[in-house]
Amino acid sequence: MQKRTLKLICQSHKTVKWNMNDQYKDSNLVPSSQYSSQIKQFEDGLLEFIDQYGLPTSQVLVQVSERLRVFRNVEDVIERIDLEQRQRSIYISKFIAAAASGLFDAALNYLWDETIYELRRRVSQYDLAYFYDAAVGSSSDKRKKLNTEEDLVKIDDSSLIKGAYEIGLISEFGFSHLDRIRYMRNWASAAHPNQHQITGLQLIEMLETCVIEVITLPLSNVVTEIKQLLANIKTNKISEIEAKQIAVFFANLPREKVNTLAQGLFGIYTQQDTNSQTRQNVRLLVPYLWERLDEDSRQQFGTKYARFIANNDKEKQDLSREFLEIVSGLSYIPDGIRAAEVQTAIENLLLSHRGGNNFYNEPPFARQLQRLVGETGKVPVEVNREYILCLVEVFLTNGNGIAWNAESIYTSLLDQLDSSQSLIAILSFSDLNISSRLQHPLCQQKFRELMEMLKNKVSMAAVKELLDSIEKYKGKLDKMKDESDIKRKVTVLKKIIEA
Repeated sequence: MQKRTLKLICQSHKTVKWNMNDQYKDSNLVPSSQYSSQIKQFEDGLLEFIDQYGLPTSQVLVQVSERLRVFRNVEDVIERIDLEQRQRSIYISKFIAAAASGLFDAALNYLWDETIYELRRRVSQYDLAYFYDAAVGSSSDKRKKLNTEEDLVKIDDSSLIKGAYEIGLISEFGFSHLDRIRYMRNWASAAHPNQHQITGLQLIEMLETCVIEVITLPLSNVVTEIKQLLANIKTNKISEIEAKQIAVFFANLPREKVNTLAQGLFGIYTQQDTNSQTRQNVRLLVPYLWERLDEDSRQQFGTKYARFIANNDKEKQDLSREFLEIVSGLSYIPDGIRAAEVQTAIENLLLSHRGGNNFYNEPPFARQLQRLVGETGKVPVEVNREYILCLVEVFLTNGNGIAWNAESIYTSLLDQLDSSQSLIAILSFSDLNISSRLQHPLCQQKFRELMEMLKNKVSMAAVKELLDSIEKYKGKLDKMKDESDIKRKVTVLKKIIEA
């Protein structure tokens, strides 16, 4: 009985005919009019053979009508692939064979295998380091294990298509549709046990998506230019003039490409095997790119630095900090880490301000503090009050003269204060150290200037009243904190600050 059934299967299989000429140009992938009956005969024999062993025969193979829907449309899709590429598309051959056999779940699995194979091939021909940084993050633990083309198999499918999208190898449309196919492959294909049914039109639609969005998708001009730029950064010396010319290219990049390219340059700069010339190229280019980054992306660089600290990766920690200094991005270091650095910068500035030769020693420390708080004056809450009192003290001078090379920095930092910070600065005269400075005529003059700067930063009526009292005060400024009316107003405002 078994031999008879096997013979029937083989005979049925041999009767399946295709209308195909020897020349490709005359090929017709649509099956003959007898295909339906022939494949049904083959199917009946196969299922009879399976049934002999007591195995299930229902819902094993997709209906013949669904298979015909695939073959009525497959030619138009396959013809999109050029002949050279088709000759290496082994999984598409398996896809067609599985679809013909009624195993759509297996066909989907083969289609996904072809898509992943082609995507890996494209990545390997682009820039592997750039891709790995985009796919898993340049500061992640996993990134350390990804270096060569052979390591691509360590990237899961989800990260592969995400990374390919980030560097521009697939479109946004392609990413969303591939992600849906990936889901179907995981839950409706032979990759995992399931009860999902795939129709012929769904299968051909997924084939078309993979062909159009991955297998035959040409590289855009932007993606090609980024590839060339990365190669130049790693192999050639870039001059300042050339960097300015490249900046024009940056100005025309889509925002998402700007963010990804900046992450890539960060990855290049912090790699331990990057040579000094390549790092110098990055130093010249990255400030132009930083100007176009959004705030969320800038925050990520500070987080990367924090991660290197947490992992005790000293070399990458130092390199990532250098990167942040190049772009004046130290203010994006997370507050928990930055608070200690701001504290140190405050102490260094005050030491130089209070010591000898302060006119020459102050400016470098003032600039360091400015770098840490950034263009928006982001101050960690842990050192907020100390920071403001430091600014007030150095702005008031030491009473002997103004450190001209630092004065503009202090003015700029004071301009960044918000209303609550401005209130602390206004109340600073009640601090013993500040009130002591107000004995000196120059400090008194600078204090009046400071109050004038801050009065437009506050709107609370109680603060306005205090400013009015300070303006009208005619006594010695170093004694003002003890004047009863002013002292009462200060007490009320301090309660507001502490609330």
